Amino acid sequence: MRARVLWTLVLAAFLAFPPFQRERIEEMGFGQIFRIERMRVDPALTQALRSRWDAEASAFAFPWGHMIPSLEDVSRITGLRVYGRAVSGYTYPCYHALAERLLDLPVERRSSLVPRVALQESLGLFEVGKNAGESEDEYLARLARVSQRELASEPGPQADLDLRRFLVLFLGRLLFATRGDAVHCRFLPLLEDLGEVGGYAWGAAFLAHQFDGLSTSERQTSTSGFYPFLQVWAYLHLPALRRGDLTRSGLVPIARRWDSRRDTRHLADQLERLQEVIDSYPYLDVVWQPYLGEGDEGQPWLVQARPYFGRSVWLHALNLVLPLNLFLTQRSLGLRQSVVEFPVRDRFRRPGRSFRGLYDTTDWRERAREQIENWERKGKGVRLDATTDDAYLQAYALKYGGKVYKSARHQVDVTGEIASLRALLQSAVQDREAAQRQTTELRSELERVRGTGAGGAFSSRSAGGSPSLTETRLAGVVLRAEEAQRHLEEQERDLELAHEQAMTLESERDQLCVRAEAAEAQVAEMTRELATLRVQRPPGDQEEVTRLRAELLAQQTLARSLQ
Repeated sequence: MRARVLWTLVLAAFLAFPPFQRERIEEMGFGQIFRIERMRVDPALTQALRSRWDAEASAFAFPWGHMIPSLEDVSRITGLRVYGRAVSGYTYPCYHALAERLLDLPVERRSSLVPRVALQESLGLFEVGKNAGESEDEYLARLARVSQRELASEPGPQADLDLRRFLVLFLGRLLFATRGDAVHCRFLPLLEDLGEVGGYAWGAAFLAHQFDGLSTSERQTSTSGFYPFLQVWAYLHLPALRRGDLTRSGLVPIARRWDSRRDTRHLADQLERLQEVIDSYPYLDVVWQPYLGEGDEGQPWLVQARPYFGRSVWLHALNLVLPLNLFLTQRSLGLRQSVVEFPVRDRFRRPGRSFRGLYDTTDWRERAREQIENWERKGKGVRLDATTDDAYLQAYALKYGGKVYKSARHQVDVTGEIASLRALLQSAVQDREAAQRQTTELRSELERVRGTGAGGAFSSRSAGGSPSLTETRLAGVVLRAEEAQRHLEEQERDLELAHEQAMTLESERDQLCVRAEAAEAQVAEMTRELATLRVQRPPGDQEEVTRLRAELLAQQTLARSLQ
C-alpha cells in the first residue's frame, strides 16, 4: 500500500478517537505529526539523497562535504520528542503470545508481523479504497466516521486495547515503516504500560530508522517511513533544488509549511536532472543553519530537547544502534570543519532489513550498554579547533574522490579508483589475517581455561555447574572477536568485488576511447571529402554529397555518444 494512503488511514483512526484518547496521544508526544498536511511523495528526491548516503559515516557525502540530518532537524520539522529514555529493551524470536495478550490479534509463529488488514479492521477501517470522484478530504472524513463506530467512547480496558492497536499501526506503518504489507510489532513490549510510552525518545529512534532506510540499495525507488521528513530537510538545506513550495509560512512544526512541488516528468528523467543539479550545486547556496531566524514560540518540546542539539550521540531503536556523527558537520553548528578521523562501519547492524524477529531473546539495554550510557550522558559536544575547512576538504577528497558525483556528465578517475581500491583491499586482508590470528589465540585460551576448570573439579565452576566469571568473560570476548572477523571477511569480499568492477570499467572505458578516436578520425576524413566535393563536384554528384552529409551526421552523433 502506498505511503500516502497509509498516512491517510492512520490519520483517519486518530481523528476517529474520542477527545480523551487524542489527549493521551498528545501526551505521548505524537500529536504534532497529525497536524502536518498530507504531502506528495517525491521518490526522485529520496532516491537522489539515498544514492549519496555513506553508511559507514552515517552521513550524506556531497561534493561540498558531509551533511547529516540531526536531532534538531527531527524536533523542528516533525515535532517528535528527541529527549527521554532511549527506545531500547528486549527483542524476541516470536511475538505470538505478546500480541494475543496486548492486541488480541494473531501473529504468525516465529514472527513479529501482524497482518495489516486485520489490524486496520480492528480499528474499524473497513473498505479503505477511495471512491470514484471522492476528494481527499471526503475520503478522510468517511474513513473517520466508519472507524469511530468501532472504537470505545469511554476510558477502560477496551479503550486501552484500541490505543495500543493504533500505536502499533502508527509506529509500524508510518513512523518506522518497513517494506512489505504486514505490520511489525517489535515495539509492542514498550507499549504494555501506556503511561510510560511518552517517556521514550521516539524522535531519536525515528532518526536511527531514517539512517537505516538510507542505507538500502540506491536503486530502490519505494519510500517507506514518514517520508516528509527527508523531503523538508532537503527543502531547507538545499533550496536551489526547487523541489518544495513554501505555502504556509510560520506554522510549526516546520513540515506544516511545505508542499511537494509537482513534477510530471518520468522518474528516471527527474532523477538524472536532480543528480546533475546536486553535482553542480553552488557551495555558497548550501544552507548549513536553516533555523537561525526561528523562535521557539508554540514549540514547548524544544525546551527539553535543546541539551541534545549539536552533540554527537548514539541513537537507539531497539536492535538499531547507530551513531549521530555531528563532528563530521561542524559547519552546521556555525563552526569551521576540522579534519577528523572518518568513521568505519559499526558492529550494531540488525540481522536483516525485513525484521521478522531475532533468533534469540536479546536485551539491547545490556548488549549496547556503552551506547545507552552515551545517550544518557547526552553524547559528546562538538568543539571548535579549526580556523579553516581546507584540511578537512583535502582529506574528504582523498577519501571519496569521484564517488561524490553521481550524474553521467561527471567523469570518474577510474585509474585512481583502482589504485585506491587495491590499497584498501591490501589493508583489509592484513586486518582480516590479524583478526583471524587473534580469534584463534582466544579460542585456544578459552579451551585452556575450560580444561583447567574440568581438571580442577570445582575450581572454575560452582557447585551448580555454572561457568566461572573468567570463562564467561573470555567466551564473550571470543564471540566479539569472531563477529569482528566475519565483518572483516565481508569487507574484504566487498572490496574484491569493487576492484573487479573497477577493472572491468577501466577496460570498457579504454575500448570506448578507441572507438571514439576512430569515429572522430572518420568524421574528419568525411569532412574533408565533403569539402572537396563541394569545390570540385560535377552537376550529377548531388546524390553523393547528400549521402556523405547523412553519414557525417551519423558519425558525429556516434562520436559524441562515445565521448
